[in-house]
Amino acid sequence: MTSKKHGKPPVLLAHKWATKHNPAGWWMSEKLDGVRAYWDGKRFLSRQGNEYVAPGWFTRPLPRHPLDGELWIDRKQFQKVVGVVRRQKADEDWKRVRYLVFDAPAHGGVFEDRVEHLTDLIKGMSIKHVVPVDHVRCRDHAHLITEFNRVEALGGEGLMLREPRSLYVAGRSRSLLKVKRFHDAEAKVLGYIDGQGRHAGRVGALSVVTPGGVRFAIGSGLKDADRDDPPKVGAIVTYRYQELTDAGIPRFPTFVRIREDFDWPTNGGSTSRPVASSVPLTAGAAAAGTKKASKKASKKTSKNASSKTSKNASSKTAKASAPTTSASSSTSTSQTRYFENAGSPGKFWEVTAQGVAMAVRYGTLGTRGKTKIKTFRDAARATAEAERLIAIKLKKGFVEKP
Repeated sequence: MTSKKHGKPPVLLAHKWATKHNPAGWWMSEKLDGVRAYWDGKRFLSRQGNEYVAPGWFTRPLPRHPLDGELWIDRKQFQKVVGVVRRQKADEDWKRVRYLVFDAPAHGGVFEDRVEHLTDLIKGMSIKHVVPVDHVRCRDHAHLITEFNRVEALGGEGLMLREPRSLYVAGRSRSLLKVKRFHDAEAKVLGYIDGQGRHAGRVGALSVVTPGGVRFAIGSGLKDADRDDPPKVGAIVTYRYQELTDAGIPRFPTFVRIREDFDWPTNGGSTSRPVASSVPLTAGAAAAGTKKASKKASKKTSKNASSKTSKNASSKTAKASAPTTSASSSTSTSQTRYFENAGSPGKFWEVTAQGVAMAVRYGTLGTRGKTKIKTFRDAARATAEAERLIAIKLKKGFVEKP
């Protein structure tokens, strides 16, 4: 059943916290892993204006003026709460859901006044499924790290920081910041990369693109059910990653969930890479991380300059030894080439290039072997790397097999 569409509610959206920002005096609360729900006085709405159909007993005690919060079951229970609230059916499963309220959009006062108003309002309801979110004043950077580690140890996602005496404004605001150790972002599914080994015959990875045009593959985090019935082409997914490469590609991207409630930029986005920020483990980690990153970037630049000539030569050799495989991110078919070496023990090596991804499977004959997937900035680079590796294997005595 499709949800009824209403106008987009004027919700306050967060920016990502940067380590250089001093959190002293700001209000901390746990970042809830639930479904954002804006109560407009009559119904629950998503950020896109889709209605969440809740039972009458659930909504009847709520005020006739707006509230902002999350429909939530428990930590690490996001999929369960999604299954309940997006079913568009006011059934018994709503008894597991609570509405955790963190703001009163129409109050008009500063944040501290709005929180006091919410506390009095919800206390007067005397019901268990509507709860005000606790906020703690942050003393300093060390206090932030301590609280963050505590919440993370309990299974929470991170923290939210709210500027003291800030107003509720629609849209993204620097008065609201989210603090997470791992970054997350959204990407659009362009196609699929065939699975290898245990995942043969189903999806091995998703070929995706960011709003800024960065293309890569997501293989980690996909459950067996996701590989059998993957997100549709064109679907928006949330992924988690550690950091960005110099080319702006997320390192170690992990699939988190399908994101239905996301505004995909119609102009392709204003940036070519996701925005990154993270939580240092200690108060001094920010400065140390900056120094380390600078040193690493300098070393990498020098290394790239010295290896550029030999890399180009290897690429030319590969092109002379193997036919070119062309691939696009969404409509291309993958090309797999298989090789064997009749040594003792015999070994096999297989490479598949599709879109921006290249998968290599290798091992001893008679075994499934191991599979590694690598992503590139574009399909041409993925194909060139596959050709380069093929040339190396041919020189080592591997023979191509059907």
